[in-house]
Amino acid sequence: MIDHISVGVSDLDRAAKFYEATLAALGLSRLVTRPRTIGFGKTYPEFWINLREGMARVAPESGVHICLRAKTTSEVDAFHAAALSAGGASDGSPGVRPHDRVRYYAAFVLDPDGNRIEAVTFPQE
Repeated sequence: MIDHISVGVSDLDRAAKFYEATLAALGLSRLVTRPRTIGFGKTYPEFWINLREGMARVAPESGVHICLRAKTTSEVDAFHAAALSAGGASDGSPGVRPHDRVRYYAAFVLDPDGNRIEAVTFPQE
């Protein structure tokens, strides 16, 4: 249903360093570099960061977040650890989340601009 997504960032170099480390844990790498935008993905750019000079930090109450699929709980853990090491903040440590229908394991981080990014997997065990 969704082909690609993008988030605004106030500092492209800082965001690139953050997302290169964080998305690598999920198997995504930098595929496209342009003057004001960078695309990450596995085979084509699925996740973009776009320079928005003068952008204010994303308000916590905005309610917006992006969820990326991980293959394993270890990938979720690595995503969270990489984000923290790269200048992000935790907005929910890795763990099982209550859910009605499925076993849901996720972690939430805030990038340096306050964008809320989640990694999720659905373990069977």
